[in-house]
Amino acid sequence: MKTSKQYLQGVYGQLPLLCLSFVLLMGCKSDKKVEKEETAIEVKSEPVIEIVTQVMDFQSVDTIPSGWNTFKYINKSKEPHFFLMDKYPEGKTIEDTEKEVGPAFDAGMDLINEGKTDEGFAAFNKLPAWFFDVVFTGGSGLVSPGHSSTTTMYLEPGYYIMECYVKMSNGKFHSSMGMAKPIIVTEEESTIQPPEATVALSISSTEGITYDGEIGKGPQTFSVEFKDQIAHENFVGHDINLVRLDANSDLDALDAWMNWLDPKGLINPAPEGFTFLGGVNDMPAGSKGYFKVDLPPGNYAFISEVPQPRSKNMLKTFVVSE
Repeated sequence: MKTSKQYLQGVYGQLPLLCLSFVLLMGCKSDKKVEKEETAIEVKSEPVIEIVTQVMDFQSVDTIPSGWNTFKYINKSKEPHFFLMDKYPEGKTIEDTEKEVGPAFDAGMDLINEGKTDEGFAAFNKLPAWFFDVVFTGGSGLVSPGHSSTTTMYLEPGYYIMECYVKMSNGKFHSSMGMAKPIIVTEEESTIQPPEATVALSISSTEGITYDGEIGKGPQTFSVEFKDQIAHENFVGHDINLVRLDANSDLDALDAWMNWLDPKGLINPAPEGFTFLGGVNDMPAGSKGYFKVDLPPGNYAFISEVPQPRSKNMLKTFVVSE
């Protein structure tokens, strides 16, 4: 039988081994923790370019890669907005827009608002020839105040202007009030790929907006194929906007509001009973864009920002069931 002294000596004699075992054990746990952390870091979500509007502004990065890009547009203002990416012809910049494009549109719209429609259209004839070489390459659909949208699209390298031309309550374009921002799209390509669509939409000047099947509740990814593209009576091409309808929604009011050339069109405030949730803005023929949205049950519509969209099959209502 060991004496107390012998027992203590035995215990103390084992301490180095016990300590070593403890260190090794903790080291293994630490290694496993690091390994897990490294594994978690490796699984990265795809990059998203955030755009924020506080009042009449676009807060975002100034330079983005070419290829596929995903944009999250957050509208913190009190007015409806969208963003549209205009690819400029080589050698033209926002300074040229401020000198030659903005004044022509402002003068024309002022005259139309005064009831002088013919004089207003004549003012638009003062737009520079190079402006008609600008290529509208997509963006978000309309987004109501306090809401956001997620849009994915493909961009070639070049010089772009990000703009919104919704009108203030006094008839002035948002683009004339600061919502026109230069964006440089570099030769370096992005690393992302287009998302997998749950619902495939298409739009054309002949067929309007088309899709197959029912649209379910919850997270949805819509693809939008532009089968063709034309300049409508308001000088812009067709697009797709998603809007939620309230019980008191007046579709006739919405149909009329989508034409910016009308003094009461595309102006703040939007008609009551509608919440705009984004979409895909004007794109060239053959292009495809995507937008994501989480849909609770309710009544909705797809609508294009063109004059009289209903007559062109570009106002389509649908129901998301429980």
